Amino acid sequence: MYWHAVMDRFWPHIAAGFYLLACVLATGHALLNKRDTRATIIWISVIWTLPLFGPVLYLALGVNRIRRRAIQLGVHNTLYRPVPENLGEPEPEGAAHLHHIASVVTRITGQPLSSGNHIEPLIAGDAAFPAMLAAIEAAGKSVTLGTYIFDNDVTGRKFVAALGRAVKRGVAVRVLIDSAGLRYSWPPITRKLRQAKVPCAEFLPASLFTPWRAATINLRNHRKLLVVDGRTAFTGGINLRHGNVLADHPKHPVQDLHFRVSGPVVSALQEAFANDWAFTTNEILDGDLWFPEPEETGEVIARVITDGPDADFEKARWTLLAALAEAQTSIKIVTPYFLPGTALITGLNLAALRGVRVDILLPAKNNLPYVQWASRAMWWQVLERGCHLWLTPPPFDHSKLMTVDGHWVLLGSANWDTRSLRLNFELNVEAYGRAFAAEMESIIARKIATAREVTLAEMDARPIAIKLRDAIARLFSPYL
Repeated sequence: MYWHAVMDRFWPHIAAGFYLLACVLATGHALLNKRDTRATIIWISVIWTLPLFGPVLYLALGVNRIRRRAIQLGVHNTLYRPVPENLGEPEPEGAAHLHHIASVVTRITGQPLSSGNHIEPLIAGDAAFPAMLAAIEAAGKSVTLGTYIFDNDVTGRKFVAALGRAVKRGVAVRVLIDSAGLRYSWPPITRKLRQAKVPCAEFLPASLFTPWRAATINLRNHRKLLVVDGRTAFTGGINLRHGNVLADHPKHPVQDLHFRVSGPVVSALQEAFANDWAFTTNEILDGDLWFPEPEETGEVIARVITDGPDADFEKARWTLLAALAEAQTSIKIVTPYFLPGTALITGLNLAALRGVRVDILLPAKNNLPYVQWASRAMWWQVLERGCHLWLTPPPFDHSKLMTVDGHWVLLGSANWDTRSLRLNFELNVEAYGRAFAAEMESIIARKIATAREVTLAEMDARPIAIKLRDAIARLFSPYL
């Protein structure tokens, strides 16, 4: 009775003490870790003015970094071949700016380029899924599959069946799915994977109701990667869902772009998966089963760029800034979500002011209306300096692609928004070579041929109510 009486008297003071401690700790974290002064002030205000919920919101949405150990798998000695002096250019002296990009990205990533690669574009799930399934069916040693979304639908079940057959053949299979992406369909596909005895794991399970998981609820693994026998890889922007198969006229069709990759750079792609798998499961994937001796298969010079809220923080953003700064004639960008920060907007505008032709291709109708509203509130900032902005017709185009000067290409999973460039774990490939770049630019040219160009006058003519709606949506751009 005495203990209960004491608790009844003092519990409000104990709760207040814990709340005060939480506010102090959250404030200290914001002061020490936030780089943007405005963001720091806003978060401190939220922490202290929202009773109980302030520190919780900061833990869930304000903490955008985690520590994780990168596993060095010892593949670098055999992975990289000497890079040609001219980076594929017929005239070495005409490619100095390409060498500048390559040099900067080497410093940013800590990874050298590899020569002798082949990269083949696969348009939509119509081309990508049959090629990926055929590769799994032909696997003799190992299959690793990492994805953001793996739907429990017609396409998802085809992949489960193929993976299950590979397991029965004695192939070593590992499947990693992001925790948030796993819940785009119900029930989750993991049940079927386990029934097929396919080893699978969930990347960063997160919950607001589990304190030690709340801090990672906003950090997602957006990478898309399939590696078969350590020699053939598939990467790009395509999630495993039936909406990508345009020939079947799905309810919510999505255009997208994926790539089949072979050559020495596949070992770096495999290492990216192996690090994610080790982080999630503590299992180390190493040895010839996963990393066979690299073989040259083509003429493309390439490098893998991993990006995420860990030791790889902002590597993709710095790569984009380097390419924008060195561009001399043309920049072409295809992205579904365009919410760039101030530095990237400045980089685009400076390029345009220097006389570089800048073309930005966005979907005319976004799958997320509020993202399109926020994006549209920013378009005037690039249009007023001479950039060209195009809207591609439906179906929604989820492709991510960038070319510079008809020679440099960036492909992969990252979008031009804060979520991709600061919060998500992303996987991109930087490639050099005129033939490959010309192929990518022909894809972009076909998109421009059916697109509509947006003008600054059109943006200025929007009704004030629409401008206000878009501007309000832009306030939430760091979390869209």
